[in-house]
Amino acid sequence: MKQKIHFPRREIIELTKAWLALSIAFTILLTPREGILPGITTTLIIFFAISTATAGMAFLLHELAHKIVAQKYGHSAEFIANNSMLLLAIGMSLLGFILAAPGAVYIHGRITRRENGIIAAAGPITNIILAVIFMPIAFLGAGIIGLFGVYGFLINSWLGLFNMIPTIPFDGGKIIKWNKPIYFTMAATLLGLTLLAFFSFLA
Repeated sequence: MKQKIHFPRREIIELTKAWLALSIAFTILLTPREGILPGITTTLIIFFAISTATAGMAFLLHELAHKIVAQKYGHSAEFIANNSMLLLAIGMSLLGFILAAPGAVYIHGRITRRENGIIAAAGPITNIILAVIFMPIAFLGAGIIGLFGVYGFLINSWLGLFNMIPTIPFDGGKIIKWNKPIYFTMAATLLGLTLLAFFSFLA
């Protein structure tokens, strides 16, 4: 039986907390130390906006996809932020890298292997869609718009691929257990997108 998609107030707070914390962490990580615009305040505002719309959105929509599909199957699903990992992400960003595990969608109910696989696949598929949306902006955009595209393309490709690690608790472990051809198709797509993004903008 399908459930109506709903977001209790507590969950909205958890999602907002994770979104803002990741946005702050990626702002610290991505902002050039020498600055790209006159005045550090302006530069920080620009990169906070970029981080919120790319990194923060990538993680947020990834988790929401799990929740929405789980509720479509009639299961209770709620995102709960991991406060320790959020603080760790911000702390590590000061050192020049990020281990981002903002929290997880916790699902309750008797879930079949097929349902579990489809629910897990919803997250990386969302990142594939976002990466494809950001890709032409990355290649054709200029200035601030181009930066939005580049980071959106890079982060969504990498996040989706990272979650395809074929072992539990990663999404890939649940997908490969359900359907190997779908797993390898998704993994190959994300690997291709990640390599294209890396060699186009980082190499």
